[in-house]
Amino acid sequence: MDSTYKSIIETAYKQTNLLENKGKVATYIPELANVDDSMFGVHITTLDGTGFGMGNNLQKFSIQSIAKVLSLTLAYKILGEKIWTRIDVEPSGTKFDSLLLLETYHGIPRNPFINYGAIVICDILLSLLDDAREEFREFVRDLSDIPDLNYSDKIADSEKAHGYRNTALCNFIKSFGNIENEPAAVLDFYFDMCSLEMNCQQLSKTFTFLANGGHKLLDNKKIISKSKSKRINALMLTCGFYDESGEFAFKVGLPGKSGVGGGIVALYPGNYAIAVWSPRLNPNGNSFKGMKLLENVTTHSELSIF
Repeated sequence: MDSTYKSIIETAYKQTNLLENKGKVATYIPELANVDDSMFGVHITTLDGTGFGMGNNLQKFSIQSIAKVLSLTLAYKILGEKIWTRIDVEPSGTKFDSLLLLETYHGIPRNPFINYGAIVICDILLSLLDDAREEFREFVRDLSDIPDLNYSDKIADSEKAHGYRNTALCNFIKSFGNIENEPAAVLDFYFDMCSLEMNCQQLSKTFTFLANGGHKLLDNKKIISKSKSKRINALMLTCGFYDESGEFAFKVGLPGKSGVGGGIVALYPGNYAIAVWSPRLNPNGNSFKGMKLLENVTTHSELSIF
């Protein structure tokens, strides 16, 4: 690894760690509220296959909405451009679980990364695959090179028991005809998908395929085409942080995706993927320290897609 990257990560981590952590953990999923909110880790994986991490970068956490990028990847890989008849590619400008725009756009989600967009992606996978739960897990196992990767029943059950808004979203979309399967089955898969757990090292390594033109680093296996990889990256830049996506593009300048478990993954095409975890969230549902660290990284390195 280029020693410059290591130096930049060290500086950004130390500077960010000195900040008062103003965020709050996600309490609407009770299991996430039990996490030690002092955790803070970062790991970068460069395209030469080397990596560097600091802090709690080997501690597993619930990746939550970061998994939406992986489910989109699988659905897009199978269905191709037809996928955009079911889902749009525009920033929502609203909270991740808002119902406001569904009425206006007749059940077509604004993008795949808000909750109801990911719910439609889950419905698509249920229709396309014989066993979506198993086949998605195997897809992510292959992508991540984590053969024992599994869903967390504890987290999925916790989310399911309190997922009233997601239930409302799914049923509302069903009323417009944009959910083909039974809402209960779609939601079960959605909650499982969000319950996947990884650490920063694993997460950064998993997302290198989007920094590498759609190919895995380890064996250069093609996951998706370069064109599809470009489009997913574009969606991550414009829609990956809900109503804070513009702010992230402005301050960080990389494609990325956050999750309410406190994780963020971002990537610089042709160079690296980086994952950071700090469970305390800002008012927009994104990791407070995670956002600050990534801003420090691109500010000091002067490397962004812009």
